[in-house]
Amino acid sequence: MDYKKLVYKAFEGRKNAYAPYSNFKVGAAVLAEDDKIYTGCNIENASYGATNCAERTAIFKAVSEGNRTIKAIAIVGVENNYTFPCGICRQVIAEFALKDAEIIIGKGEDEYLIKTLEELLPGAFTKEDLDR
Repeated sequence: MDYKKLVYKAFEGRKNAYAPYSNFKVGAAVLAEDDKIYTGCNIENASYGATNCAERTAIFKAVSEGNRTIKAIAIVGVENNYTFPCGICRQVIAEFALKDAEIIIGKGEDEYLIKTLEELLPGAFTKEDLDR
């Protein structure tokens, strides 16, 4: 997998962030099972509760176009600092990610961490739990 490319795409997505309230711009790039990449950015709202994170924007874009399986996701926020996904985004990632999906947290285009979902959301409640 080309981690650098996925992190680069996340930084590209961040350029479209709408963050007039927090000024905290985030970008994400999802690698779908068919190797198509979907980007997303955070989109804030004056009511705050209607705000959507970059990770969910990218995932929902993929799902809305028929790709429901994530092989990897890259997330970037402020350059030179790691920005991890919030709890809601971790749960949404758990819904659509392969068990061995990689979550890449970018600090810069050449500096990133690679995590598993189990590391970020141990014991996640998933659709498999509903089948029991």
